[in-house]
Amino acid sequence: MDMFNAGGPEVSIRSLKKDSMKFVLSNCDLSVANALRRVMIAEVPTMAIDMVEIESNTTVLTDEFIAHRLGMIPLTSFDVDRIQYTRDCTCTLYCPNCSVELTLHVKVNVDIDEMNDATIDKTRHVTSIDLISSDESVKPVTDDKAHPILIVKMRPGQELKLKCIAKKGVAKEHAKWSPVYGVAFEYDPYNKLRHSHYWIEESVESEWFVSPNAQEETPPDPNEPFDYNAKPEKYYMELETSGCMKPEDVVLRAMTIMQDKLGGLQIKLDDEVTGEAQRWGY
Repeated sequence: MDMFNAGGPEVSIRSLKKDSMKFVLSNCDLSVANALRRVMIAEVPTMAIDMVEIESNTTVLTDEFIAHRLGMIPLTSFDVDRIQYTRDCTCTLYCPNCSVELTLHVKVNVDIDEMNDATIDKTRHVTSIDLISSDESVKPVTDDKAHPILIVKMRPGQELKLKCIAKKGVAKEHAKWSPVYGVAFEYDPYNKLRHSHYWIEESVESEWFVSPNAQEETPPDPNEPFDYNAKPEKYYMELETSGCMKPEDVVLRAMTIMQDKLGGLQIKLDDEVTGEAQRWGY
């Protein structure tokens, strides 16, 4: 079965924003479109905090709780290609070639006057802004400085001091490395192919709405016979990034990864065919 039609796949961008993108993929098989969606979610590499060394923690949260929160903070990964995977690096644990160090040290001093004043809020919010990176290209995503990511709330007399090691990885290992919050995927909005089975009480028309993507397709004719050989023609995709990468970079990188996978498979198949031919003297 051909995965691509004559002329190759086509992409039409419908909307492109700082952290989201909508596009239409056509002229390819459903398996290719779904593979692209899965690669965008799980195989595009990014940077994320992987190791946390806590020197002092007198907050109300445990070390493990804080470490988990730190790991889920998205880090800018625009230049992630220059950083090696730790498994490919020659160092024993981590080094500047395969990691980036981030530090955090917050101590809330006790002020007697403030403690006696009930009108003053003594709570200190420790957020992703308090993380100091050793590399400007890898730091917490802080597009919305008015609402940074909360790590812990501290009271007077409490202290939090730690060091984080960010490493390169993919979401197949852990979800913290995923560059996207989600990838929406739809085809055949009118359900002409009958791939969807609606649960209804009276009628599909009154209980199930048609998505806006249907505006780009021709409504079905109820008197037209069902085509058992019909295949999807357009795939409507939308992705939202965590801010660690540009949405167009996520799509392009996912396509490159797919090409590399198919190229590697083709090389292996060619080697097997050549080996079999030599074995049988063809």
